Amino acid sequence: MRLTEVAAAVILRADGHYLLGQRAPGSFYPGYWEFPGGKVEPGETPKDALIRELHEELEIEVLAATPWIVREHRYAHAHVRLHFFRVTRWRGEFHDHVHAALAWQDPAAPIASPLLPANGPLLAALRLPAVYGITHAWQSGVAAQLAALDVALARGLRLVQLRENALPESERAACGAAVVALCRQHGARVLVNGDAELARAIDADGLHLPARQLMAERGRPPFPLVAASCHQRQELEHAARLGLDFAVLGPVKPTASHPGDMGIGWENFAGLIAGLPMPVYAIGGLSPADLPEALAAGGQGIAAIRAAWS
Repeated sequence: MRLTEVAAAVILRADGHYLLGQRAPGSFYPGYWEFPGGKVEPGETPKDALIRELHEELEIEVLAATPWIVREHRYAHAHVRLHFFRVTRWRGEFHDHVHAALAWQDPAAPIASPLLPANGPLLAALRLPAVYGITHAWQSGVAAQLAALDVALARGLRLVQLRENALPESERAACGAAVVALCRQHGARVLVNGDAELARAIDADGLHLPARQLMAERGRPPFPLVAASCHQRQELEHAARLGLDFAVLGPVKPTASHPGDMGIGWENFAGLIAGLPMPVYAIGGLSPADLPEALAAGGQGIAAIRAAWS
């Protein structure tokens, strides 16, 4: 079956809601909901096709669209590769010419159903925030870390990695339990770095695999949310084969811990994550000020240790 290239738009409002269209009667999967878009024509890039399709389908002019993830799916009638873009700015009012209906969805509680099978995995990715905070109580002290976490959660942080393997074992579980309790109060999720037993003991939401542990895995660990740290394309591709929810790649810039390492830079970051089926955060010497560059490079956002708490 010939592979069909498709451009798909995740049209995002400022409040994080995204737009879906309901397939019309007479089409394949009538009544199913999908992200707007269409086939990439010969001579077009996926972004060219996205801009054209949104103008033809919805009568909007795309002003800002960044590449995101790429997923393949085999339907009974077609084998498609979908190039998803996040569209954050546009001009014009929506006038739909192909769908039976349009609906804005809240990532935390989507209601449009059923969703076209190829589009389903995007819902989990849409729940991921732009900033991934990584704890360092082993350096700052547990009390200082919990105080900083409380402030960051109040400011909107919603995804945290407990990375405390250097803490004495007697302190690690208590620190982890306190982090989970604080995050639960704000609706934030917690992943534990490398220690599946601790993740289960403190009722964390998931597990974050260091690169060496990632490459030793032959199946996805049994947690609702699983991520991994990566430094090269081979590791990213293995994370994708395991069906992980996201990855972290870097260092992008010099860091305090490795001041002589200049990092891979944004161009290499973009090249390494291109075509992957899961979101990837950038890490290494980054702060929220770097978010626009991370998104422009196709990243999910940034992961940070010190900058997450400053």
